[in-house]
Amino acid sequence: MVVTSGAEVHDDSNNYDREKELKAFDNSKAGVKGLVDAGITKVPRMFIRSDISSNTLETTKKTQYNIPVIDLQGIEDDPRRHKEISDQVRHASETWGFFQIVNHGIPVSVLEEMKDRVRRFFEQDIEVKKKYYVRESGSRFRYQSNFDLYTAPFANWRDTCFCMMAPDPPQPQELPEVLRDILVKYTKEVMRLGSCLFKVLSEALGLSSNHLEEMGCAEGLAVLSHYYPPCPEPELTFGTSKHSDNDFLTVLLQDQIGGLQVLYEDQWLDVPPVPGALVVNVGDLLQLITNDKFKSVEHRVLANREGPRVSVASFFTTGLLPTSRVYGPIKELLSQHNPPLYRL
Repeated sequence: MVVTSGAEVHDDSNNYDREKELKAFDNSKAGVKGLVDAGITKVPRMFIRSDISSNTLETTKKTQYNIPVIDLQGIEDDPRRHKEISDQVRHASETWGFFQIVNHGIPVSVLEEMKDRVRRFFEQDIEVKKKYYVRESGSRFRYQSNFDLYTAPFANWRDTCFCMMAPDPPQPQELPEVLRDILVKYTKEVMRLGSCLFKVLSEALGLSSNHLEEMGCAEGLAVLSHYYPPCPEPELTFGTSKHSDNDFLTVLLQDQIGGLQVLYEDQWLDVPPVPGALVVNVGDLLQLITNDKFKSVEHRVLANREGPRVSVASFFTTGLLPTSRVYGPIKELLSQHNPPLYRL
């Protein structure tokens, strides 16, 4: 049995009450970091993967495959490089659904400060963080652990803060002081980069460069900052369980600890940290509107004895905006030989 901030959060007895454990964990508002700070040596049952048994542990195959790394140097002023980059983005989006980008224009100092400030937010005194801990969707900035805590088969070893940064950004006073300036600065950089990426993706589809932006793909931006504390038994749980992103495009900033994996040809492959790089992946909505030309693939994050791991995921999405717009396959991509795979 483990106690955090006066709340019982783990019970090994035969009378295990999962609902009680979840509520105690949630009510503590201390997150996974609170468990680690309390000195736990065993993973609480609520975090243990549902596919784990005493005789079955999933292993990851080692292969010769490498996630594409695309250099954006010269994309704006060299037509030849622009075409090369567009071809590389098309190939990566069609085959992997994932790629890393370097020379993307966001200063390394901004990337490093963003990671540092996220780490500092989660490592503040719990009493400072608690006022942001909410599950209701009305708050502009939310800190919580596991948005699907009460519905998922097991909890992930991760704490998160969320903010919708575009098109209607929060007022400065709505953001925690430790994140306030850098979150606004980083968001502006990601929005600029997103515009560039959507232009290249449009061209990769054989469309005009503004096509995806004119569809509203770059309008909304949700930023989720993740904190993965070190885990005493990483083989029993996940940092983030397998999923695909239900957005148009995701831009991920990760630190050097690693743990991100992508499912490729039925194998889980590492997405190794590259200094100064950002990870980009196709979302479900982009797969839908491209009629499956671009692939949204499953990915996950392993739990790790090292830590904390920090990442910042920026989701280009309209799913959280008040809109009546309905998306379907882009008609310019359809033909007798490429009929729509999705219906409006």
